[in-house]
Amino acid sequence: MPLRLIEGDITAQAVDAVVNAANSTLLGGRGVDGAIHAKGGPAILAECRRLRQTRLPDGLPAGQAVATTAGVLSARWVIHTVGPVFSRREDRSALLHSCYRASLEMALQLGARSIAFPLISAGAYGWPISDAVTIALAELRAAPAQLDVRLVLFGERIFDIARQAWDRPLDAAPSA
Repeated sequence: MPLRLIEGDITAQAVDAVVNAANSTLLGGRGVDGAIHAKGGPAILAECRRLRQTRLPDGLPAGQAVATTAGVLSARWVIHTVGPVFSRREDRSALLHSCYRASLEMALQLGARSIAFPLISAGAYGWPISDAVTIALAELRAAPAQLDVRLVLFGERIFDIARQAWDRPLDAAPSA
């Protein structure tokens, strides 16, 4: 199935799995993370706390993914992934690529047929939007054909940047 770009609220997507741009604690935060926890209800936080008490006592490392219930969201699962904080001194792009790949792998393990992604690391973690979009599109365009994949972008400005990147050939560098 083709990748779709959508301007809107990721919590309103009618998909099997919604990806959360989480922090390593898995206990909620700002932006996408805060919205998913707030709109999904306390069941998400309760399951995240159980994960922290059992499998992930030190939190979820950047670039990995884990799934929980989606609570009262229309989705069945939330796939939490921790993006890297942007650094001008160190290339952390492999971790950002890994967030998308690990989330897609988790979706397949769960049996999901549709998945919605936010733009990971482009908010509080400071990743330049154009570069974050380029990485997201590279990974999501390579998603398994059986998955209906959406990149849900919050706001017209970010959607326009993504639309421009979408129209650029894959081997073309982003404009400054």
